[in-house]
Amino acid sequence: MPKIAFGTRQEATQPDCLKALVVEFITTFIFVFIGVASATTANALAPNSMVGLFAVAVAHALVVGVMISAGHISGGHLNPAVTLGLLFGGHITLSTPVITLASGVGSVQGIVWEIVLTFILLFTVYATIVDPKKGSIDGLGPLLTGLVVGACILAGGSFSGASMNPARSFGPALASWDWTDQWVYWVGPLIGGGLAGFIYENFFIVRTHAPLPQQEPF
Repeated sequence: MPKIAFGTRQEATQPDCLKALVVEFITTFIFVFIGVASATTANALAPNSMVGLFAVAVAHALVVGVMISAGHISGGHLNPAVTLGLLFGGHITLSTPVITLASGVGSVQGIVWEIVLTFILLFTVYATIVDPKKGSIDGLGPLLTGLVVGACILAGGSFSGASMNPARSFGPALASWDWTDQWVYWVGPLIGGGLAGFIYENFFIVRTHAPLPQQEPF
């Protein structure tokens, strides 16, 4: 079982760590900006329609794929749930329209939706990016992750909003000071992300170690 590494205080002051923080801030800002802007445009041009939801899904799919590729310095997480999932797998160290539940969808249902959708997202991240034996799909991880984000939005967007990302929910809530159902979009994704990371790391990733050469006798 992998161990969770928390890092050191000295690590947080290293130039590479500071550079990664700046890159993660910029890529996450772009992701949230495009997500909110696409939702605003879709709501204005095609409110409450499948066409609008499809447009939002495509916009998220494209920006996720590009930003993960562009964020290679920091890992391109864009999402605290991704960070938590990778943390549970032992791969890292720790140092406007508001997304709300649809009418008739309760908090428990919303959490379940976010757990399932974020689990799917993180499972894809592990299978296409983290897994050392991803084979022929090596290099396609960002694109495939973006497509899964789009698919999840199409599947759950009309129910829970398909946030899958506390940062995506927190930014618009802070800007508009509307915290309706905000806790759902932290609890659900963090549980789903952590669960996916733990399960994939412990049950699907097979790590092989080359034996150390034996010392030749003199």
